[in-house]
Amino acid sequence: MKAIEFVNVGKQYRLGRVGTGTLQHDLNRWFQTSILGKEDPYLKIGDVNDRATKGNSDYVWALKDINFSVEQGDVVGIIGKNGAGKSTLLKLLSHITAPSTGTIRYCGRIASLLEVGTGFHPELTARENIYMNGSIMGMTKHEIDRKLDEIVDFAGVERYLDTPVKRFSSGMTVRLGFAVAAFLEPEILVVDEVLAVGDAEFQKKAIGKMQEVSQGGGRTVLFVSHNMAAVRTLCKTGVVLKDGMIDFIGGAEECVDKYIASNYDFSQSNVWQRETIDEKKNAQLVKAELLDGHGNLKSAFSCDEDIVFRLHYMAKAHIPGLYGYLEINKLPTYDIALVSDSNDIMMNKMEQLPIGESVVEIRIPSRTLAPGEYLIGVNLNSTFDNRGFYVDTTLHICKFEIHDYKTNRGDYRKGYLSKLLDWKFV
Repeated sequence: MKAIEFVNVGKQYRLGRVGTGTLQHDLNRWFQTSILGKEDPYLKIGDVNDRATKGNSDYVWALKDINFSVEQGDVVGIIGKNGAGKSTLLKLLSHITAPSTGTIRYCGRIASLLEVGTGFHPELTARENIYMNGSIMGMTKHEIDRKLDEIVDFAGVERYLDTPVKRFSSGMTVRLGFAVAAFLEPEILVVDEVLAVGDAEFQKKAIGKMQEVSQGGGRTVLFVSHNMAAVRTLCKTGVVLKDGMIDFIGGAEECVDKYIASNYDFSQSNVWQRETIDEKKNAQLVKAELLDGHGNLKSAFSCDEDIVFRLHYMAKAHIPGLYGYLEINKLPTYDIALVSDSNDIMMNKMEQLPIGESVVEIRIPSRTLAPGEYLIGVNLNSTFDNRGFYVDTTLHICKFEIHDYKTNRGDYRKGYLSKLLDWKFV
């Protein structure tokens, strides 16, 4: 059974002004639609919502040609860059604004948590706001009474229950707002990025509650977040928005991978060359190479091979306290998962970096990293005078992949490490 269905939904805005902006446009729109019975002429123009480029029209499509449906009890992650149209989509579903084109069909009551303080009157107390929100959702006083203690306990605001909401911090307001939305038993729960305002404990509780709501109660959840770990954990399916249009629909894992791939330039391979030398720096990396243990340039390795990261440096002066910092990140995970951040402070090797050209090699032993794709980079830092400062930063400069051809599960093993541990009888 479909809980939500978007059919050719679009939302158009005129930049910088309210409405069409001029009397001529308003009269033309009224004449075309009301008198002649034709389509709104201004819906035929407008640019896609690419906020980074200058368009040719004053009209912009915040959303365009949105078509997808959500099954009852499903948890759907809506992801995309800032300005992709995620919040606009939820506002259309929540009736905060109306679509310019298309139809939205849904079955059941909707509870929305779109921003801090959504649906709350600042002059009313927390108790009064709970009853007001429940009444708006069509619940009786008896139903709200039955849920009141659970809401207050989950939000952790018992001491402030009879205090006006305007005196709440943003975190307290979000906690109360989420508790009201989740516990007043809506058929559809719509949650925007507001959970990011809460602390770690509350985020964990909120995600757990959303899982309970969807799995135990069979209710539908639409979840917008930039936290890809939360999307992977909570959601079954996902929708990736780009420039106001649907870029991809599929399973949550696939959507996260697709989104990550669109956010990072993965064209880096086994050789990186600095384009411009900074004459102001006393030391900098000018070239980096990825090689196997035999000195061959490679970008795909077996788990049973050593990986050598060869660094070509140019130094103009001796730098006291200089040390290197190696960073290895695994893909695809939002913001790229840090696997290792090794440095040579204990060995004090980089402090001996000679003036002029020099080559440094870092060897990653075989059976260290699990199968997958990785980005690698290195910094030069200094601990001089206990203050610490960056000398040269070059992250995400080389990309490589590792495959496992020998174990039974091969590349399907999860995790970050590839070490085969010894199982023995004692």
